[in-house]
Amino acid sequence: MRSFSFFRSSAARAVLATVLASAVAAPALAAEADAADDAGSGLEEIVVTAQKRSENLQDTPIAISVISGEALKERAGVSLLDLGDGAIPSLKVAPFFSRPGALIVNVRGVGVLSDSNQPARDQGVGVYIDGIYLGRAQGLGTALFDVENIEVLKGPQGTLFGRNTMGGAVSIVTKKPSGEFKLNTTVGVGNYGSHRAEVHLDLPEYQNISIKIDGVLAKRDPFVRNPLSGSIGYNSFDKNGVAVSALWKPSSNFSALATYDTSYDATSTLYMQLIEAPKGLPASASGAAAILPNRLAAIAKVQPDRVDVAAYGTPQQPSIGKTWGTRLGLEWEVAPQITLKSISSYRDMSQGQFDNGNAVPSTSLAPTAANPTASFLLPSPFQFGRYSLAQFKQDQQSQEVQLIGTIDRVKFVAGGLFYREHVEDSAQAPNTLQMTDEAGSAFVVRSIDITNGAAGQPAVIQRASRVTTKSVGVFGQATWTPPVGGDMIHLTAGLRWTRDQKNGELFTINGLAPTIPVNGVNVTGPIALDASWSRLDPMVNLSVDLTDGIMAYGKWSTGYRSGGASSRSLSYRKFNPESVSMFEIGAKTEFWDRKARLNVAGYYGDYKDIQLDFSGLYEDIVNGVRVATTRTTTDVVNAPGTGKLKGLEAELTLAPAQGLTLFGSFAWNSVKIPDTVNPFPQTGGVLITRPIPIYQVYTPKYSASGAIDYAVPLNDLTAKFHLDVNYDAGYYINYTDVEFDPVSRAVRYTQPKGDKAFIVNARVSLADIKLGSDDKQMTLSIWSRNLLNEQHVFYKSASARAGVSGFFNDPRTFGFDINIKM
Repeated sequence: MRSFSFFRSSAARAVLATVLASAVAAPALAAEADAADDAGSGLEEIVVTAQKRSENLQDTPIAISVISGEALKERAGVSLLDLGDGAIPSLKVAPFFSRPGALIVNVRGVGVLSDSNQPARDQGVGVYIDGIYLGRAQGLGTALFDVENIEVLKGPQGTLFGRNTMGGAVSIVTKKPSGEFKLNTTVGVGNYGSHRAEVHLDLPEYQNISIKIDGVLAKRDPFVRNPLSGSIGYNSFDKNGVAVSALWKPSSNFSALATYDTSYDATSTLYMQLIEAPKGLPASASGAAAILPNRLAAIAKVQPDRVDVAAYGTPQQPSIGKTWGTRLGLEWEVAPQITLKSISSYRDMSQGQFDNGNAVPSTSLAPTAANPTASFLLPSPFQFGRYSLAQFKQDQQSQEVQLIGTIDRVKFVAGGLFYREHVEDSAQAPNTLQMTDEAGSAFVVRSIDITNGAAGQPAVIQRASRVTTKSVGVFGQATWTPPVGGDMIHLTAGLRWTRDQKNGELFTINGLAPTIPVNGVNVTGPIALDASWSRLDPMVNLSVDLTDGIMAYGKWSTGYRSGGASSRSLSYRKFNPESVSMFEIGAKTEFWDRKARLNVAGYYGDYKDIQLDFSGLYEDIVNGVRVATTRTTTDVVNAPGTGKLKGLEAELTLAPAQGLTLFGSFAWNSVKIPDTVNPFPQTGGVLITRPIPIYQVYTPKYSASGAIDYAVPLNDLTAKFHLDVNYDAGYYINYTDVEFDPVSRAVRYTQPKGDKAFIVNARVSLADIKLGSDDKQMTLSIWSRNLLNEQHVFYKSASARAGVSGFFNDPRTFGFDINIKM
């Protein structure tokens, strides 16, 4: 490990950044030294489907970042979560708290500000696979099948994609059956007991039918060992899945593509470390006595660096997600340049969410100035180790129809969508550990029965809810190219009407039917949600082809996220949709004989009715009455006023020499959210009536990425080298400060921000190795993610009494792959 100490230093990081910057600045030098034999052949065209039709990326006047399936493999990516290291600036992908089975996806600081892990709560960035919207944050961590491209559309996409795309859309496009025999197989092993296998089989066309079968498997042991015998460790995964596609093409103008896929995803919770000991609260401005920090239990450990063994053992089990779905896509060319498309789908998902990764025994009776020797335990014996057990089930069906065509100088797309989903959740949170002495030097594991059977103490279902969502939408968009200036001007306008309806109920709170005060009388029974909203989302875009390789555009668009209700609330109170209206200007350029591509965009927008979560401990005010509860509750409020969004993005790709490709990107994202009143009582039951500042979460202000790919022919094989560098400036995961003085209402403990991140990934391959005299080829690769073993805390939470805890990023992983194509 000593040999890697230099690479972990800040100086080495600066050197690497300088080398990469020099590489990106290479065209001027290359132009002087360019020789005909060394000249690159130009950059490949990138085809995207952002406007519901296949188009060249450079001809599409939208800010889009694209990562190909091959590029994802170069980074040893398995799922969407692997894009969280910063491969695409302005896109942030992170696990929901400690649960990698549910993902937070933000674009330009918009998407999920807090908890989308609820049935009646939606995301703000739409995730699609082959045009099918995935309605839940759960299930997004499954292994990806044979990916063609991942397109990240930035900014509101409300016109063509509809609801819940106000931040943007992530569109995953998979490879279709080719009708020719092809076999692409990869197997690999790595550290932490990892192993993976992929099989992609194309069968020859028969009776106008082509079939493709994809199978994926990826498994890794825990990063952090759990000292409790019989319990799994932290941050492991076991993913596998199968997809079967059949393409029927009876004529040149009609095709039908039917797909079935099923996936299994078992992950263990991340390990939450105690990074800083409790500091306690300072004296209030009113002169109240200072509150001293809690005393830590003897077994607790402050662990400021990433560890490979937990401080003590906790009961753990994997979070298991199962998904399956069907898709039927029909395409009919009803007339020359007029195509009618139909996309039908049904999907089913169940996701268990188990975590016990934040069981730090640091919250208990706090010694005070008046009683500095207060006992640690209250009461005795002291129970701790909150074991969160959440079950989530969802099924959805959708039907979309599109009419795509060109008439004279107008390109158009029109269509309609119907979407329905049913979602249920339930949650338990028993304590699984119990101190056996007042020093906190020993503990026992409590026997907890999470199935309510005969053994152990039954874990009460603390909350449960269900909701059915129905959404219909009608949209149209047209681009007109007037006969002026050699067809250099393109004017696009679009509009979408959407109606959402949500019907559901919160039917369990604290193990019982909800009881809330209504007109001074307590009413017991399920609390209903019956809400609907209608919405118009327009878009206007003007693009100009300034030269053969330079296009500039200006765009105004809107999008929204549906309203709903929080299943963590005592009253299931309704909240309204939030919306984004954004202006964007950009340019897409190619120059240097198509060896250089520079795309830039700047944006400015309004962010209204922002959905903010506020949590309260053990009490809430419902209909003007204080109501007690046995758990933390969360309500969602729409922030007053108008927030502001602004930022800059740039991507540069160069092909200065044969086999050499350089890439660099940068993003600056700024989000300002209006100050908002916290509706929950604070310490001592005091309401803070003045608005408090809101931080933007899951959005680094600055982020950048760079990559070098180099292929060198060596007789009968090719040597390939890949290196990518990813940086972000750190981000908040909670958007309010931690503690407020109950008298002065001043901030007493500020919210910590996650560390800066600098991640390097690499791969070296020997490709095109001939296997016999036919077309069989083999590729041998060694790879590493987080090559320099850089460590940072990407998730930090704090409490004056419990200290600062957080999740570290993954340590260095590496492995060896063999790929065979025939």
